[in-house]
Amino acid sequence: MIYLDAAATSFLKPPCVAQAVVDAMHTVGSPGRGAHPLTLAASRTVWACREAVAELLGATDPARVCFTPNSTAALNAAICGLYGPGDHVITTALEHNSVLRPLYRLEEQGLELTILPADETGNIDYEDFTRALRPNTRGVVCTHASNVTGNTLDLKCIGNFCRAHGLTFVVDASQSAGVLDVNQQAVGASVVCFTGHKGLLGPQGTGGLSVAPDVTLRPLVVGGSGVHSYDRRHPQDLPEGLEAGTLNAHGLAGLLAGITYIKEQGRENLYRKEMELARTFVNGVRDLPGVTLYGDVDAPHRTAVVSLNLGEEDAGEVADVLAQEFGICTRAGAHCAPLIHEALGTSARGAVRFSFSHLNTPQEVAQAVDAVADLARRLSPI
Repeated sequence: MIYLDAAATSFLKPPCVAQAVVDAMHTVGSPGRGAHPLTLAASRTVWACREAVAELLGATDPARVCFTPNSTAALNAAICGLYGPGDHVITTALEHNSVLRPLYRLEEQGLELTILPADETGNIDYEDFTRALRPNTRGVVCTHASNVTGNTLDLKCIGNFCRAHGLTFVVDASQSAGVLDVNQQAVGASVVCFTGHKGLLGPQGTGGLSVAPDVTLRPLVVGGSGVHSYDRRHPQDLPEGLEAGTLNAHGLAGLLAGITYIKEQGRENLYRKEMELARTFVNGVRDLPGVTLYGDVDAPHRTAVVSLNLGEEDAGEVADVLAQEFGICTRAGAHCAPLIHEALGTSARGAVRFSFSHLNTPQEVAQAVDAVADLARRLSPI
């Protein structure tokens, strides 16, 4: 099997991640729920993970790194905790439904929403932010990297716009955390939302949000907190204010191991390898008959995501053939990002997404190129 679906989840992980999860299941209890050795061990593990995330994301305070089961939960917490009826929010056509659907639901409740369009290469016009500005604009919510095209947004540019107009800035770093430089302080992000199971190489069921010191979020979920149990209201201080319920300490042990591995190997080194593999793939398939590539594939700053179609074939059928005949795992369809597919003209059939990990090999990429070439020949008119 050749796994080329890293943008969905990092199935290929360093062995230390699984080992950390197994070890934690035998050595830690419930974090923040008591003072015996097992619960203290859990609390130390969770705190160490907060510190590792804060360092990686350029955050100021580990106590403001709050854990959730995934980036969808983190984005819901950020969006619903910051905005409400009467507010105007700007987002983009590059977004995943984990951004769009919370905003759509708030729109039904009286939020005003502007979605900046993308062109046929999946890029936006940054001047559109200024054109979208209204007196009641409260914030910008956007992805760092598209999960369909691999295109990235200029967070520093958007952050400067937000600072100039006193807006909050929520970044969806689902595709970029652990892969690209995500520096919360440098770009002026109010909240950075991340998932643990993609570029951070951790287990599924881990994620969170890093909240800037000057930002206050209304808790989306309330309940058990381990502190202030006699209060009727959920604690407001972070991280407990955004962490109702027992944390996934076992998963966070794995996430800590993943981040530690990234730090030891060097994030830039891992990114360089991923991009070398992706560019090799692009160069191998771009001139094949019937192959259409989507996104700004030659951009210098992007992720190792390559989406394509073959002739007029349905993307799902192509992905099935790749899996069944060639043992190649890809992701076909709309990728939970409908608006970027509208911009690319792929709404009807979706696209086949190849996404690469530094743990893939050049031989696997060569086999993927050969598989696409084989399918292209079959579909090419004689």
